[in-house]
Amino acid sequence: MVKLLLSICIGIVFLVPSQVFAGTASPAGANVYIISPSNGEVVQNPVNVKFGLQGMGVAPAGVDKANTGHHHLLIDTAVPALDKPIPSDATHKHFGKGQTETNLTLSAGKHTLRLILGDKGHVPFAPPVVSKKVVITVK
Repeated sequence: MVKLLLSICIGIVFLVPSQVFAGTASPAGANVYIISPSNGEVVQNPVNVKFGLQGMGVAPAGVDKANTGHHHLLIDTAVPALDKPIPSDATHKHFGKGQTETNLTLSAGKHTLRLILGDKGHVPFAPPVVSKKVVITVK
């Protein structure tokens, strides 16, 4: 009976697509970061945000090329679910054409910025490639 159950469980594992368990694999040492503005900086509109990436390349959404992805900028929000496509809204900005910088207009006050790299389908890599949070103040 135990052998039969084990055989059934092993068979089920092989039938389920691997994408159910994790996103596209990221290479060891991959790092995404915000070049500017720097943490604690006081800025004015428009806020120019420059993206940096080490250990991977940038490719537009939909392009299936190993060790590449595209940037998503998180504004005043937490890191989204890591097993689903990154939302696209006012706090989750997509750069699916492969852009490496943007200009933002933000309200006066403190804001947090963070980058997360998405694969060809906007799903975070596994392990996720996420920047440190940058806190800025807009005058």
